[in-house]
Amino acid sequence: MNSPSDAPRKPRVAVVFGGRSSEHAISCVTAGSVLAAIDTEAYDVVPIGIAVDGRWVLESGDPERLRIESPDRLPQVDGDRATIALSPDRASTDLVVTEPSQPPRTLGEVDVVFPLLHGPWGEDGTIQGMFEMAGVRYVGAGVLASAVSMDKAYMKVVLAAAGLPVMPSVTVTAREWAADQVGCRARVDALGYPLFAKPARGGSSIGISKVHDGSELDDALAEAFREDPKVLLEVSAEGAREVECGVLQALDGTPETSLPAELRVGGDHEFYDFAAKYLPGEHTEIDIPADLRDETAARLRAMAATAFEAVGCEGLARVDFFLLPDGNLVVNEINTMPGFTPTSMYPQMWAASGVDYPALVDRLIQLALARDTGLR
Repeated sequence: MNSPSDAPRKPRVAVVFGGRSSEHAISCVTAGSVLAAIDTEAYDVVPIGIAVDGRWVLESGDPERLRIESPDRLPQVDGDRATIALSPDRASTDLVVTEPSQPPRTLGEVDVVFPLLHGPWGEDGTIQGMFEMAGVRYVGAGVLASAVSMDKAYMKVVLAAAGLPVMPSVTVTAREWAADQVGCRARVDALGYPLFAKPARGGSSIGISKVHDGSELDDALAEAFREDPKVLLEVSAEGAREVECGVLQALDGTPETSLPAELRVGGDHEFYDFAAKYLPGEHTEIDIPADLRDETAARLRAMAATAFEAVGCEGLARVDFFLLPDGNLVVNEINTMPGFTPTSMYPQMWAASGVDYPALVDRLIQLALARDTGLR
């Protein structure tokens, strides 16, 4: 009779979350959902948190600790915690805390990393580059796709080059604004109002403002510059419907698309801001599938796959669109690590398409385990 030690070793998955960006709390919420869904009979799970100061910590795997309790009580990685949740055969109470930006040794002992990081220093190719250098397999997009998709200005260049329509925009940096406000304002005024001021490399709608006329530009730029010294000013798609599509690679690498979804923001929200996205009790309605003509839905799904391929994405992505009043579709953005709680749009779209949350998590891990660690 075989002893437990003779059994094949389970693949070890490091779930990395938190990070240094302003989306730290959302990353924690995402990680809580994934940790609750991973099949611990199939995988040995190692939860690794990155604190806001950059320290890497073997963290608690308790999903209940990683949820939003209220707007004033957001979850975060606590570098002082000593509770570690590993599988029974690797039980430990040793806390591993590193110096800022230095990963723990455990990271080199895993088969695959599931980086559930949103925003800069995680979703932008930086951590992906570290994994590539170390020869560690990981879930999701590579260095270039992550960097291009994180930077909204460069994303538009790549998507437009692939023949995909995008909204008109200009980019203003903090240095340009400090040196020549008159010239920058002229460029922005030429777009016309209303428009949106967005941190070029931000997410979760943090730092975004709707600018109704030129008198609001200074404050909107100041708000966006708090998140990023590079700001995208983009024409507002007035009267448009907001529709989205999930993309998930098949095991052979082919991008598959989900049923589209539509969101409608209600209450006092003029656009899909942070509160409308994440806080309980807000008035955002979601239709899955979206009520679209068959031809429009097919066109949207084809465009989502094209966007995925255009940036060289891998694993997963959510592609957001505006459906304009004249029936034309415009790509808003592509997210290489979309919100990933069971109530987030991406998992909901795939659940409606026949892939439930645990199966979705498993597919992404299997894709990562199967891919090469060199150039692809």
